[in-house]
Amino acid sequence: MQTVTVAITRRADPSRTAEMIAWVNAGTTLAEDFPGFLGTGWVRPAQASDEWHMLYRFADAESLRNWEESPQRRWWLSSAEGFVEHTRVERRTGIEGWFDPPQEQNVQSAVKAPPRWKQAVTIWLGFFPVSLLAAVTLNHLIADLHVVLRTLVSTLCLTPIMTYLVLPRVTRMLQPWLQR
Repeated sequence: MQTVTVAITRRADPSRTAEMIAWVNAGTTLAEDFPGFLGTGWVRPAQASDEWHMLYRFADAESLRNWEESPQRRWWLSSAEGFVEHTRVERRTGIEGWFDPPQEQNVQSAVKAPPRWKQAVTIWLGFFPVSLLAAVTLNHLIADLHVVLRTLVSTLCLTPIMTYLVLPRVTRMLQPWLQR
């Protein structure tokens, strides 16, 4: 099971900012009650912008589907008819969003990112056993290769394992500690 992040771009008249903030907060409150909900946030490029970039994250695809197909969400979306336009939806799994540089200002988030040292510990906790396993199993098979080729082979093998298998599980397991 992998976490799923949904990025949505919506448009609303800048003169209705107070309504939009109330609507977004109502959606957050509803989503918080769903199992697997991990957090949400929104960004506007500028104070007068009509664009709202919103993110929400669930522990897995099934939890996300339960939220997206719920009567609560349908009611919430219908309450914005006439003043909110939905322009883009994108789903991401894994950690690819970690590498997107922050481009926007005025960030409002319900879940604060963990401190860097906790992120480093989390990565290390995943990286150490995978590296040790590779050293025991893979290294003897490629011992005769030049150091550059050995490193190339091992990183080509370990990077997908870390990205798709290990880090999502480690971060899910450590979520209470990371958010403390």
